[in-house]
Amino acid sequence: MKKLMLCFTLFLFLNNAFAIDKSFIQSLEGKVMLNKVPATKGALVKSADEITTLANSKAIIIDNLDDAIHLINDYAPEHLIIACKDPLAIGDRIINAGSIFLGNYTPESVGDYASGTNHTLPTNGYARAYSGVSVDSFVKKITFQRLSKQGLQNIANTVELMAAAEGLDAHKNAVTIRINSLIN
Repeated sequence: MKKLMLCFTLFLFLNNAFAIDKSFIQSLEGKVMLNKVPATKGALVKSADEITTLANSKAIIIDNLDDAIHLINDYAPEHLIIACKDPLAIGDRIINAGSIFLGNYTPESVGDYASGTNHTLPTNGYARAYSGVSVDSFVKKITFQRLSKQGLQNIANTVELMAAAEGLDAHKNAVTIRINSLIN
């Protein structure tokens, strides 16, 4: 079975930021084609035809920033380059992306090789639920809980209801017994 590697680039343009028309989009497509270089990953990619960045790319004109943010967060891109006047303001509103590159001087390749972030990122929209692999991925974590009497009393009913709804009687009883001991 032949494996196909596809690159997909999504270009978003705010219509109210500057005049955008079909000729602008065609100009952009031409510039992307000029930057298209054959893949040299050996066995992984057999030919440049297997990578069709432009053929799989979309240029979308959006009328307002809120719609653009919504689309980005739904799409959850692996890489997101925010090249505009105030990239931090937009970056603060992105909740789903593998890695975000802020400003005109932050190309994706810098993140791949030198800026300290990593290149193992969630693809296919998985950035909605997962982060990229990092040192943190290999750290063992232990959580601790400690409730006061009042703390247990405050959440007892919620825990009992949830445990009962899941049919976990022992979990429910662990709370009920402790609450009853506080009353007696």
